[in-house]
Amino acid sequence: MHLPRQLGPLHDLPSTPEAYDAVLADVVEQALARLTPEGNLEHPDADDDIGDTSLGITSLLALAWQRSKDPRLPEAVHRSLAFHLRERVYTEDNPGYPNLTVRDSGLPYARYVLEAGAHPIGDWPSTVWALLQAVDILDLSDALVDDGQRAELLELARGYWRWLTEATFFNPQEAGNQAIGCVVGGLMLARHVPPAEAEPLRERALALYAEKIRAHRVLDRGALLPPEHGGAYDNNYGPISLSFLAQAHRISGAEMFAEDGDALARYIDARLTNGGFDNGGPRYSEQHSAFESVLGLRYFGARIGSDLGRYRGDTNWGRHAVKPDGGVDGHFAWMLVWQIQDTTPWHRTPSTAPARHRLRAGSVSVAFDRHMTPALVEAAGTYHLPAAVNRQHGFGPVLDGFLYCRPMGEIRVRDVHADGLTAKLVSKPVVGPDHVLRHVRSLYVTDGTSLWLTVAVERFAGTPYLLAGLPYAADDGDRVRRVAEGPVASAGALRLTHPAPQGPDHFDARAELTQEQAAFALAADPRGYGNPDEGWRHLVSSTAYEAEPAPGAPEHLQVFAVRYGPGGDFTPSFEGDLTVHTERFTAAIGAEDAHGVPELALTAC
Repeated sequence: MHLPRQLGPLHDLPSTPEAYDAVLADVVEQALARLTPEGNLEHPDADDDIGDTSLGITSLLALAWQRSKDPRLPEAVHRSLAFHLRERVYTEDNPGYPNLTVRDSGLPYARYVLEAGAHPIGDWPSTVWALLQAVDILDLSDALVDDGQRAELLELARGYWRWLTEATFFNPQEAGNQAIGCVVGGLMLARHVPPAEAEPLRERALALYAEKIRAHRVLDRGALLPPEHGGAYDNNYGPISLSFLAQAHRISGAEMFAEDGDALARYIDARLTNGGFDNGGPRYSEQHSAFESVLGLRYFGARIGSDLGRYRGDTNWGRHAVKPDGGVDGHFAWMLVWQIQDTTPWHRTPSTAPARHRLRAGSVSVAFDRHMTPALVEAAGTYHLPAAVNRQHGFGPVLDGFLYCRPMGEIRVRDVHADGLTAKLVSKPVVGPDHVLRHVRSLYVTDGTSLWLTVAVERFAGTPYLLAGLPYAADDGDRVRRVAEGPVASAGALRLTHPAPQGPDHFDARAELTQEQAAFALAADPRGYGNPDEGWRHLVSSTAYEAEPAPGAPEHLQVFAVRYGPGGDFTPSFEGDLTVHTERFTAAIGAEDAHGVPELALTAC
């Protein structure tokens, strides 16, 4: 069983001018064959997310004409633009739309579903998308669109902007990508209106970003991020927000877009595994965007100097939106336009700068959550998620059903590079049910092929074990395959356990069920509207690797030692306060420095 959405790395898609011309040529042939006598370019199976789609195909035809001067295209653009202006502009309030601040404004908007009153909640983003398609056509319409149509389109774009910013609440779905997209639409529209109108419009767009988006960013893993459907980041919409920030910076030159894009890009780089797998978010916990993310990942990957293009996108949508039959859909077409116009090359090498919430070298990576507990462990192409025990999630020592990984105080982190090895030492104070403060020290060392995890804690009276991860998925060419075990070795006895109880709050990795499906089953609201991250937090137990304490540890400590990835016998030894000897390295954890961070000395064997 393969995960359905996370396919190939996005930087593997050719991005040469010739490759993009071939994409546009394919769109042209599909569009000309589809164009109805009325000028409609919508996919015949389109139902929702439809209000901007014919206009989106029109924008792609306009771009294709600018690049190829195909003589068939001016008439197709004229007819399809006339169709949208005639048939897809709505000025009467949609029955049931809940987010209006002005009734019967007469301003134009685009519908998410064409039928009146049928799922009107999506009209705000659909109008953002229609505005962006319209300003793209305005950008591309020189010598292609007659003055009358151009004036009508410009007036429509003005109306869309006013509906979004005057007749409704701004960003009613609390979706960062939609809100930043609206700002981009205003900035692009300002280039087409008279000078007396342009500067106030531009200032209004910048103010909306600063006051309605930037001022409400959410902190996660040390980064301030545009909120996405009520959370800090969503692995589908987050990279789309990055693309909107890239376009905002390209259009306006305003430094705040670059600063916020850099922060979001570094955050994505830290949470994204070496193999490009990621999961988590308040809307879609495993679904990945594709062409919608390319601009942002490419633009900001170059700015921060890291290979963000390793992100595994849904390459079924690698070039543009498609329906199940593979036919082109105009949804989000502006992203293809912008990525073709932007010539930033992919940055293809990893950043070597240490990052607090990331450990990465070679084919090994660990992404840490805000508590510096692994959120994802990758080694030998296998991905481990935090396991669950008694509704507690993470990696760490467990005694009598209590997981010692949630900090009670400041977390200390030290990064070391030595002799081809990369290491991170995490020290955190943890309080157990007995109210005793214990210091858990977790040492992560990798040579780029395997990952060694050593966890030391003051000796318990009982018999603890280390919760060492939920084996979940593995690379399989351009796919990610569900797995129920991984390459793990332990100095102490190692067991792979599966939950005995049945039900949605017990996740058995042997079942043909994705993390996303399980998370939505536990969410409070229906799939697509619930928060799968909140749902997943209700998980009581899961498949888990459990490692017994390693033999030969110092008397005052219990030490757990686990290796992820390939290797032979694993028989580490320990001495002193804590010096760890393995087949690959010696690591000595020393006294705290002047700032309270434990020293770490690392040498290769």
